[in-house]
Amino acid sequence: MNQDATCHSNATHIASLYKPHPLLSSFSSILSSLFSFSIGAERSSGRCDNGDRRGGEDEGVVGEEALVVSFGEMLIDFVPDAAGVSLAESTGFLKAPGGAPANVAVAIAKLGGSAAFIGKFGDDEFGHMLVEILRQNGVRDEGVLFDKDARTALAFVTLRSDGEREFMFYRNPSADMLLAESELNLPLIRQARIFHYGSISLISEPCRSAHLAAMRAAKAAGILCSYDPNVRLPLWPSPDAARSGIRSIWNQADFIKVSDDEVEFLTQRDPQSEENVLSLWYEGLKLLIVTDGEKGCRYFTKSFKGRVPGFSVKTVDTTGAGDAFVGALLVSIAKDGSLFQNEEKLREALKFANACGAICTTQKGAIPALPTTATAMELVSKGK
Repeated sequence: MNQDATCHSNATHIASLYKPHPLLSSFSSILSSLFSFSIGAERSSGRCDNGDRRGGEDEGVVGEEALVVSFGEMLIDFVPDAAGVSLAESTGFLKAPGGAPANVAVAIAKLGGSAAFIGKFGDDEFGHMLVEILRQNGVRDEGVLFDKDARTALAFVTLRSDGEREFMFYRNPSADMLLAESELNLPLIRQARIFHYGSISLISEPCRSAHLAAMRAAKAAGILCSYDPNVRLPLWPSPDAARSGIRSIWNQADFIKVSDDEVEFLTQRDPQSEENVLSLWYEGLKLLIVTDGEKGCRYFTKSFKGRVPGFSVKTVDTTGAGDAFVGALLVSIAKDGSLFQNEEKLREALKFANACGAICTTQKGAIPALPTTATAMELVSKGK
C-alpha cells in the first residue's frame, strides 16, 4: 500500500442521570429543557422515518428526532502509552478510534442525542471495527460506505508533556478521501436538524465535491449548518491552500467553532483581540465560538457576546476535547433553537460544553474519553 506520512504540531432524562446540586437549580432547569427526552424504540432501531427535519432558529424545544448528521472522516489514532516522548522513542501505542466528525457524532449519542455519520471506510478490519464502534455508541450508519480498493486512515499521535499533540497521518489516499457525490445518502441529510462538517473533507477530490453537494442539499432543505474547521496543516498542500480552502465555505455555516490557535492561523493576527476574531464574522452567521482551552470559550452572536470560563482538570490527552465541546453544544442547539436569542440559555449550554471538553482531556484517546451527561453534570456541580 502506498502511503505518505506527514507530521504536524499543533439518554435518558437529566433527573434520572444526576441529582442536581442545590446551588445549580437554575442551571439544571435550563439544561432540563435542553436534554429532556426519552430513548424509545425508534432510536434503538437506528431508524428515523419522520421525513425532512428543517431547522429554523425560532423553533423551541424539539423532540428526540432532532437529528444531527456529521460528515467526514473517521480513522484509527495510535496514541503512545507514555507522554512526553517522540514517536520514535515510544515503546508502545494504544489504539483508539478518532476523526473529528465521527467524534462529534459519538459525543452527541453519548449525551443522549440523535446522531448519524456519513463517510467512507476501507473494507478492512480497521474500517469494520470503526463502524461497529459507531453502532455500539448509538450512531446511525445509513450514510456509511466501504471501499475495497483503499485502506482506512491511520494517525499516530504524540502526546507532549503538557498534553498537547503532534500528528503523523497515513492516507494516500485513504477511503474517506474517496467518497463520491453519487454515493451520498441525501435522504438522511434531509432528515437532520443540523448538518455538521469539518475542512479535511475539502482537501481533495472526489470527497470535496461530495462535501459541497451534501452542504448544498442541507442548505436547500433549510437545515442548520455547523462548521468546525479542525485545521490539520500537513494534510493541505500549503498553509495558504489551507486558509483558502477553509474560508471557501465559511459563509455557508450557521455556526462556527474555532480554537484560539485556529483564529491565529486564519487571521494571522492575535487571537485574543476581539477585533481580529470578529474579522471571521459574516452577516449570515448566527453563532461564532472561540475555544481557549482550559480558559473556556468566547461566544459572539448578532445580539450579544461574552466569555464562559472553563474547568480545571488533570489533563492527560487533549485529543477530542474540541469535538466533545462541539457535540455537547450541538445537542443543546438541536433541542432548542432559541439559544441564539437567549444569552442565559446559551451560557449554560456553553458551560456544559466546556465541562464535556474538559472531561475528554482526562483520558487517552478521543472516543473512549467522551463523557456522558451524568459525568459532565457532576463536574459542573463542583464548579471547578
